[in-house]
Amino acid sequence: MAKATSGELGTASIGKLLIKQAVPASVGILVMSLNVLVDSIFVGNWIGSIAIAAINVVLPVSFFIAALGMAIGIGGSSIISRALGSGNMEKALKTFGNQITLTLLVTITMVVLGLLFVNDLIPAFGGKGAIFEPAKIYYVIVLYGVPFLALCMMGNTVIRAEGKPKFAMIAMIIPSVGNLFLDYIFIYVLDWGMHGAAWATTAGYLLCFSYIVSFFLSKNSELKIGFAHFQLDNGILKEIGALGFVTLARQAVTSVIYLLLNNILFGLGGEALVASYAIVGRMLMFALFPVFGVTQGFLPIAGFNYGAGLYHRVKESIYTAITYAALVATLVFVLLMVFPEFFTDLFLSNRTDLPESELRTNAFVMEHTPTAIRLVFAATPIIALQLIGAAYFQAVGKAVPALLLTLTRQGFFFIPLILLLPKFFGELGVWLSFSIADVLSTIVTGAYLRKEIKTKLETN
Repeated sequence: MAKATSGELGTASIGKLLIKQAVPASVGILVMSLNVLVDSIFVGNWIGSIAIAAINVVLPVSFFIAALGMAIGIGGSSIISRALGSGNMEKALKTFGNQITLTLLVTITMVVLGLLFVNDLIPAFGGKGAIFEPAKIYYVIVLYGVPFLALCMMGNTVIRAEGKPKFAMIAMIIPSVGNLFLDYIFIYVLDWGMHGAAWATTAGYLLCFSYIVSFFLSKNSELKIGFAHFQLDNGILKEIGALGFVTLARQAVTSVIYLLLNNILFGLGGEALVASYAIVGRMLMFALFPVFGVTQGFLPIAGFNYGAGLYHRVKESIYTAITYAALVATLVFVLLMVFPEFFTDLFLSNRTDLPESELRTNAFVMEHTPTAIRLVFAATPIIALQLIGAAYFQAVGKAVPALLLTLTRQGFFFIPLILLLPKFFGELGVWLSFSIADVLSTIVTGAYLRKEIKTKLETN
């Protein structure tokens, strides 16, 4: 029997706990983000900027299917954290078994549908003109590995719910390092082009899946499930669905945003402007890794203590997480405001023997992207409140407010803004929409979280 460590979530210092949980989460997210970043740098330098745009077109489809696994993972992990906090091990085991079954059923179905409608989905997400063929190559190969990615995303959240952040960190590092190594072999050494980039990514998913399986089979995991736990339970499925829908809705909206932005930007500036957005998108994944790490570290702490009825610790964890996240977000903000040209240049090849069309695209991207980065990240110092606030309601099992607050930024504010502002301000309107949505959603989340603290956490 593994030594239980989840109980520390209810006794150790909140500050120390958050660091213990957030640092491995941040490192894992950093490595994954670096993977996406360096992968894009390799592709941009060794294949071309159009290839970066092609990958950016594919990401929302593959990420949405993978997000099904993350949604099931986060929804179930909220149940597991609270079950461990209240001492109900059987419910934790049953939830984990149901998560595995549900992830397999849903993601395999989605992959089959994704392959059947490949020629319709790629153009719909902006894969037009010169972008279509490389996007299709990448899409088909990566889609084969997406069920393994979904299982990895699901398993990673469960590992963290057990209070094992270091193992969760390793699970995130393995596919990233593997992908980068294989990128070099497949793209640079073997010259497989987009095929190489896709197979490197898929192989990384398989490596991660192998590690996560080995973790749950080892003595390190408290969750030792049997065949009976795989049988679907309607009550647990409803709870997983209600809480997981928050994550799924967020990713669904993200996929819609990719669809809208790729098409809007293609209309404003063609393939070159889509490539510019691809770089901004990579920076959004990479630059905010410590903020997302604090958010991930906060989830099991809040969930466990809420399940144990330790509301004063929940309140303390909220304030501590917001403080930590705001500090690192401010540091990110300063770096991006001062060095946007440096980050843009990383993605572009310096070779002078490129085709004339590629050189023109690179020049356009270098001219437009630094301004885009500054505008997109202008409200970064305040986003900690929005992220932690929405995460709190998900952690404690309050699905409706979690869903509404999660959708506030991307759904209720950002989508209307990107549909409206470009009509008046063109490309500038697209980039302004990001920060305006950040400010508005933070105000709403702050008001809602303050009310929750006053009525629930301070009166119990």
